[in-house]
Amino acid sequence: MEHSQVVIRPVVSEKSYVLAAADRYTFRVHPEAHKTQIRQAVEALFDVHVVDVRTMSVKSKPKRRRTTRGRTRQWRKAIVQVRPGESIPVFQGLQGLES
Repeated sequence: MEHSQVVIRPVVSEKSYVLAAADRYTFRVHPEAHKTQIRQAVEALFDVHVVDVRTMSVKSKPKRRRTTRGRTRQWRKAIVQVRPGESIPVFQGLQGLES
């Protein structure tokens, strides 16, 4: 699996920006990717050194539109911690918009 297929996109939320201040970045990753693949992909794509990788599966939620019922997709999330002093530029441009 290629690095661009492992890391799908960053997760943009209030919690992810709080974690980004502590050098932890949140990504949506391929459901079958394991921690070693995620570590190698982040190091190759963003040129940082990864200290820790934590993964979790986000369960689907029930949704309803009038009489039609359904569920959202289940997806996998990874929280990646980088060395102190290093950062990922994807999150740098949006941190100025917090205030």
